[in-house]
Amino acid sequence: MSARFSSLPAAICLALAAIAGGFAATRSEPARAPPSASAAAAAPSADAAAKHAKRTVCLKEAKAKKLLGAEKTAFLKTCMAGP
Repeated sequence: MSARFSSLPAAICLALAAIAGGFAATRSEPARAPPSASAAAAAPSADAAAKHAKRTVCLKEAKAKKLLGAEKTAFLKTCMAGP
């Protein structure tokens, strides 16, 4: 048996390499946002962090109260909605 190099797989590999090279060229350019957009982007991440911290506190309280199922779900909804 002699190993033959098939042209179809070679053509597919070359086409995929060309496509991947095109994506790599577009990704290497850094995205630049206006300064006002970056300041506005900081607010949602801070809000998300605060939400996460609040949820963590609520989950700890639910665990301390040994709530399960529907009671736990209702408690978490009211706890997250509170101040």
